[in-house]
Amino acid sequence: MSLQKIRYGIIGCGSMGREHIENIRAMTGTEVTALADTDANSRAQSLALLNGQATVFENYQNLLGSGLCDAVVVATPNYTHIDVLRQALATNLHILAEKPLCTRVQDCHELVQLAQGRTALVWVAQEYRYMPPVAEMIRMAHGGAVGQIQQVSIREHREPFYPKVGDWNRFSANTGGTLVEKCCHYFNLMDFVLNEHPLRVFASGGQRVNHLDERYDGRTPDILDSAYVIVEYPSGARAMLDLCMFAENSVDSEQIIVVGNEGKLESLLPSLTLRYGRREDWGTRKVWGEPSGSGKGVSVRRVWDTNIKYPGQHFGASFIEHEKFAHALRNGLPAEVTLEDGLRSVATGIAAHRSIESGCAVMMREVLPAGW
Repeated sequence: MSLQKIRYGIIGCGSMGREHIENIRAMTGTEVTALADTDANSRAQSLALLNGQATVFENYQNLLGSGLCDAVVVATPNYTHIDVLRQALATNLHILAEKPLCTRVQDCHELVQLAQGRTALVWVAQEYRYMPPVAEMIRMAHGGAVGQIQQVSIREHREPFYPKVGDWNRFSANTGGTLVEKCCHYFNLMDFVLNEHPLRVFASGGQRVNHLDERYDGRTPDILDSAYVIVEYPSGARAMLDLCMFAENSVDSEQIIVVGNEGKLESLLPSLTLRYGRREDWGTRKVWGEPSGSGKGVSVRRVWDTNIKYPGQHFGASFIEHEKFAHALRNGLPAEVTLEDGLRSVATGIAAHRSIESGCAVMMREVLPAGW
């Protein structure tokens, strides 16, 4: 199977579906053979990217049963994932499912159960770990560059949510809430860096600026636009998210920091910068060393992966993830991002929303399925 051309079907032809098409087109040994979307304009835009060379369906059920695909990418609105994936899992097709896996933990858990014993690949798209400076930061951290990891900090200061077809992303009932829709990437990244599952979540956030003057069928959007989230882990390590979605006037919109007892790593995007410095041995020194903020002993470099053929919207991370998905498919390897990972990232986001609503810390056992 290693020489087979992989035929892809795209279920959901909105902006993310088209991003997946571009990545697949940039790869070798792959082609998009089928498209499905209920929106005629989305279908037309996606077909145009393929120069008209794909079979088009108005519903995904017909695509799933068409025999035209080896793998499908599910990029429909969040609230539809459960229905689409239920039916996709009943086939023998390989699946790449966009984040968030679902909008509710119980739906995610149902999919985990449905996939048991299935031989075809199921991979949840959590591409942030594949952004070049982030991937290098993780490689170094896991290799002991900062000693025992104690803290992970993630800051995203960016623009508001983009418009979507039918404006479905303006309401938490459709998205799962901002900390599920937008930030499940980050919660998955925290778990991956620390190699632990979270224990407890504290959060504070709200809808302060964005979308307050918008109306859809008389309704005002209810998606929060800013939050702080603290995640505690069993080892005592902590992670924090600082999200602001009315801060597009930022130089580096994303900053990821890993601090251990022996050093510190910083990944900055979109500058693709990686900073690394080690602490001096303060325990045996008789006098203070260089003060914090001097920058002495800190290496700074730009990190890129020259194998990336399509940078796209995520600094080449989606291309790398697609390459890894195709490699796993061809070689019978397991997914690097599993349905269980997708469930846990959604659960952390939901715990954060519950913490905001209640004003209290939320234990993850209150959110996760029994026995997790």
